[in-house]
Amino acid sequence: MQKVHRIALGLLAAAAIATASDVVQLKKDTFDDFVKANDLVLAEFFAPWCGHCKALAPEYEEAATTLKEKNIKLAKIDCTEETELCQQHGVEGYPTLKVFRGLDNVGPYKGQRKAGAITSYMIKQSLPAVSDVTKDTLEEFKKADKVVIVAYVDAADKASSEAFSAVAEKLRDDYPFGVSTDAALAEAEGVKAPAVVVYKDFDEGKSVFTEKFEAEAIQKFAKTAATPLIGEIGPETYSDYMSAGLPLAYIFAETAEERKEISEKLKPIAEAQRGVVNFGTIDAKAYGAHAGNLNLKTDKFPAFAIQETAKNQKFPFDQEKEITLEAIKTFVDDFVAGKVEPSIKSEPIPEKQEGPVTVVVAKSYNDIVLDDTKDVLIEFYAPWCGHCKSLAPKYDELASLYAKSEFKDKVVIAKVDATANDVPDEIQGFPTIKLYPAGAKNEPVTYSGSRTIDDLIKFVAENGKYKASVSEEAEEPSAAPAASEETGSAEPAAETKEADHDEL
Repeated sequence: MQKVHRIALGLLAAAAIATASDVVQLKKDTFDDFVKANDLVLAEFFAPWCGHCKALAPEYEEAATTLKEKNIKLAKIDCTEETELCQQHGVEGYPTLKVFRGLDNVGPYKGQRKAGAITSYMIKQSLPAVSDVTKDTLEEFKKADKVVIVAYVDAADKASSEAFSAVAEKLRDDYPFGVSTDAALAEAEGVKAPAVVVYKDFDEGKSVFTEKFEAEAIQKFAKTAATPLIGEIGPETYSDYMSAGLPLAYIFAETAEERKEISEKLKPIAEAQRGVVNFGTIDAKAYGAHAGNLNLKTDKFPAFAIQETAKNQKFPFDQEKEITLEAIKTFVDDFVAGKVEPSIKSEPIPEKQEGPVTVVVAKSYNDIVLDDTKDVLIEFYAPWCGHCKSLAPKYDELASLYAKSEFKDKVVIAKVDATANDVPDEIQGFPTIKLYPAGAKNEPVTYSGSRTIDDLIKFVAENGKYKASVSEEAEEPSAAPAASEETGSAEPAAETKEADHDEL
């Protein structure tokens, strides 16, 4: 009997260890006190049924365990149980992650949803924008992340310090920044003040900036030096490349050996175009479907393409040609010189607009959406998207109301299948709705409200040039924005799926 008792206790202990978590689950009556008691908290607002939340769970747990020794707390809130708390914090999609420095200083988590990325991001959040670095702390500081940036300045050089601090404030989510006023330490590092050194655990190990200390020049240098000469494109790096502001050259290959071989072959081109075009390899076996997003064949590798990320334009290299140094150099040089025309995927232009909603395709996009005389509300949708299907009858009615109104020649209600047409907008979730006002086509406004006819009318009236408001023919029941799963889309109720449009 005693033996059975010991076994039972052992099983209970094992179960306790197995379920022990370093993520703190909070409720309405514990949330405020917990946030007040901890200087820095990352909180995940989730729903148990959410697939993206389930995928995040082990990564979040691993990050919580790593960050525990640095006294950085990770918490989670079940929004199916704590509805009021989640509404209080503006949660509309799952998972939503927010960084708390007390209850009054809250910001969105902007990193990737992998353990390493969460750990790196939160460590940077725990540091001041610029940390003081000495000969005793420099080596430890270099190990704080894959990339750290240190300025060596004279103590009396306030202008250089201020320029560097301005860059640090802007990029603090991306890299740890340090500063040293020790001339002997600068000399030991092979530089003379003022200078900026980017220390990194790849490529040449460090890059040095000794030009005139201006914030814009330092920022450009830092972002260029911190990007691998030929990196790896995948789920953890994709959004960084998309937000880098530079065109991205993809090298698709099915094996690690082939990716390495082609990278070595094309290295001189990447070096010549550093700061102009980013280069990266991508695993064609794992992410070959993404080749289709770049208008490449998805069954013929190796392959090469360039994406102009700012305009979402695609420039595929002819897959019938061999990837050689000479051929790719000519292709990239011509791209940079503006001599290569983008490849445009488009459905045929409709011979006739049959419904109340104007159907837009890539070939008619500029003529309709960018018509500077009209306010154009456009829905970017996917045929498989359930939220899009639910919106369709209301969107049709909205279009009918405007077509029958005095604004019929001034307001266009349109839609485009963003999976079948290349559009200049970066669309990460469906549906995404944007208004392109007349006279301000370079300043589109993204809709994030409830998907009711009344709210969409108010959106057009408030943000369009013509302040076009129409009346509904019948009263529509009000509806709150439905929480949904999302993968980083700016549209909180957008529906997304793996490898859609421009996501890996």
